[in-house]
Amino acid sequence: MGEAKRRKETGTPAPKTKVEKKKPLWVSAGISVFAIILVIVFFATRPPSQDSDSLPKASENAGEFPAQLDQYGVSIGEDDAPVVVREFADYQCPACARFSSASQRLKEEFVESGDVRFVYYDLPLRQHENAVPAALAARCAGDQNAYWPMHDKLFGSQSDWSATDSAVDVFTRYAEDLGLEARRFKSCMTSELHLEAVNRSREVATQLQVTSTPTVMVDNIRLTRPGWGQLSAVVKRELASAGQ
Repeated sequence: MGEAKRRKETGTPAPKTKVEKKKPLWVSAGISVFAIILVIVFFATRPPSQDSDSLPKASENAGEFPAQLDQYGVSIGEDDAPVVVREFADYQCPACARFSSASQRLKEEFVESGDVRFVYYDLPLRQHENAVPAALAARCAGDQNAYWPMHDKLFGSQSDWSATDSAVDVFTRYAEDLGLEARRFKSCMTSELHLEAVNRSREVATQLQVTSTPTVMVDNIRLTRPGWGQLSAVVKRELASAGQ
């Protein structure tokens, strides 16, 4: 008996055919666009190779950075480190706050190993009302061996103090949070003990025709896109050139 005739006589329904549901076209298109975006982001954020021709180089006939000027910045690292990274920055500058994560990583990966010395120069911009007090706060904290913890705190909390009209009180609270002697710190701030040092640092920037922040230099090479990708690639290239 044929299958069709058997179903007709017995009343057995025909087996249901499984119909595969197709995904809406917009779902497939969305997945494709997302994948393309991921690829673009990957290549855009991937650190360049230290051999890349796109990395900045020292300009023709560029002399060595005048190392004697480093006395006006604040340094961390070995004096005889083969590579020196210098940053001219303003604590109230948003781009400088973004770069601070790169400088922290630099200290962890290259300064602690003795390969790099890092020098920070104060370049408080005129339009930033709390830039000078912030620079003073870092140096006053330095009197109690806490320059770099305050440095990192100022950049990490920039949005909390940039518009305050009581910077000394805010920074004194930060000093207390860092375990510093508050009275000594506040006296340093109100007397502007380190104002001359901050101004000398700013004069170095003027002498070198540095006008924007952050300006970052690896030896005598000025970065064109300050950030971890370009910074780390140039540092590695210069270390390789130095035989490290």
